[in-house]
Amino acid sequence: MQSRIDPSGSQTLSPATGMGPALLSMRNVSKSYGDRKILDGIDLDVAPGEKVALIGPSGSGKTTILRLAIGLVEPEEGTIRIDGRYLWHEEDGGRLRRASNKHTRQVRRSVGIVFQQFNLFPHMSALENVREPLVHTIGLPRPEAEKRAAGLLAKVGLADHLTKRPAQLSGGQQQRVAIARSMALQPRVMLFDEVTSALDPELVGEVLKVVRDLAHETDMSMLIVTHEISFAIDIADRVLMFDTGKIIEEGPPSQVLKAPQEPRTRQFLRAILER
Repeated sequence: MQSRIDPSGSQTLSPATGMGPALLSMRNVSKSYGDRKILDGIDLDVAPGEKVALIGPSGSGKTTILRLAIGLVEPEEGTIRIDGRYLWHEEDGGRLRRASNKHTRQVRRSVGIVFQQFNLFPHMSALENVREPLVHTIGLPRPEAEKRAAGLLAKVGLADHLTKRPAQLSGGQQQRVAIARSMALQPRVMLFDEVTSALDPELVGEVLKVVRDLAHETDMSMLIVTHEISFAIDIADRVLMFDTGKIIEEGPPSQVLKAPQEPRTRQFLRAILER
């Protein structure tokens, strides 16, 4: 069911449909850049603890989904809810009005993201890169923040590299610092945007292992944009195939990645596997 927008710009509430209680929910979400429509009326639910892989050609809308989910960009149409709270709207007497910046910042704290590029502070050590968001974003006392940061870096295999700056680390190690940093704020939903695409081939495995371990050992929901098909088969509960701004096929990995129903999905997978 699509939300109705009245002349004042507020929206009537529309019940969520789909797979039951959702930690992340999008309804009728559309996004354009200039004259190009990147997403066209997307409905998407991610359940608590669910791991969802997003596949599809470049420009099909996968990364835009992640940017919308964490509030980096705003949809032209539709609503986004995280852990039951609207991201861009606030409820007011049974209707929706545009949210304050404070509300949006609070809601998006439940979401973490790891980008293709590492985006680390070059003048800070690995420990400082993970520690500082804890101090400045949630006000954790510095000793407690440092202890949590060190524990997270140990979890991603960097216990011996706490004092090294990004330039002293390999690309794979830098990406693992970025993962630890995103984990530090204890998000309910983690987003991964082609986290191995900027790495040399020999470094891909170490990063995929970290993400695989997180998927298997934590109850966080995950949205993972990837072209690593065997990796998606291993960790995903569900796979979504995007093309031209729409989800054209979805289901368990055994179906979408091994026995796809849509010709476009079969074509895409052949191209990926033949590279």
